[in-house]
Amino acid sequence: MSDASTAQSHSLNGASRRVAILVPGPVSLFELGCAVELFVLPRPELKAWYHTQVLALEDRSLEGLAGLRVQAPRFEGLGDFDDVLIPYWPIDQRADPELIAELQGIYKRGGRLWSFCSGVFLLAQTGLLDGRAVTTHWRYRALLLEAFPQLRYRDDCLYLYDEQIACSAGSAAALDLGLEIIRRDYGHEVAGTVARRLVSSPIRQGGQAQFVSRPVSRHPDLLAASLDWAIEHLAEPIAVDQLAERCNMSRRSYDRKFRQAMGQSPKSWILGQRLQQVKDLLESSAIAIEPLAQATGFANGSSLRHHFRGQFGLSPSEYRRQFQAK
Repeated sequence: MSDASTAQSHSLNGASRRVAILVPGPVSLFELGCAVELFVLPRPELKAWYHTQVLALEDRSLEGLAGLRVQAPRFEGLGDFDDVLIPYWPIDQRADPELIAELQGIYKRGGRLWSFCSGVFLLAQTGLLDGRAVTTHWRYRALLLEAFPQLRYRDDCLYLYDEQIACSAGSAAALDLGLEIIRRDYGHEVAGTVARRLVSSPIRQGGQAQFVSRPVSRHPDLLAASLDWAIEHLAEPIAVDQLAERCNMSRRSYDRKFRQAMGQSPKSWILGQRLQQVKDLLESSAIAIEPLAQATGFANGSSLRHHFRGQFGLSPSEYRRQFQAK
């Protein structure tokens, strides 16, 4: 599976896709809540939005924690839907062959299959993930690879998106994947609007490794100040030594604390910020590549193209054609 940000256009161009959210029992309330908030909640400020239905996979009310129960229409097939979201799945549960066939059918006719957290255990049963890189909550890694050794697990990402298939890591990463889906379908401005409604960052950097238990940094405010400064000066050359000086740290201490907090090196983070700024400008402006490179801190257009293709799998011009707001 390609990088989480690999661009594959599913631009809706004013249309709405039909999304099914499949709900097994027992109910995992957080992941289901994320799915409903992202894809079901009406957004009257937008001209078009998803047509989404929650479908129960059992013919009864589904029980959650604290005695809560959820009722939803019974799953009767996926023939009326374009995309399917599995917000969670009992990790030791085998799916009904009819459901597997329906999911395979969605994929064969060009639909998309998405999973949050443990939902990847259902997608893996379809065989469509064989040989692909996948992710899920880091606690499930061993169980996933034991049950499906043909998969390639990645713990350095919050989600993965590869053409028709996407999966997210732990619970909160559901929001990250959902916002990425919205950005690909409706553009970064709409995704930003939804993120603001969620009071969430449109794009989080780093991978799951940063969430594994480790001591809390003693310098979070200083580190944040250096990141804010870097974002404001992306068009200029930025040396990691400069960032360390702003935090009154040695370069070695800064590198160590940065990796603890962000799950990557300072240089990788700076490059990611510049590439994200490039993406935003490609979507929202007609600025040519050379001045775009200068505005985002790349040495020249060739350097920008090299890093952009290496990160996203297509050229800046191809990305602009696919994702620029009409």
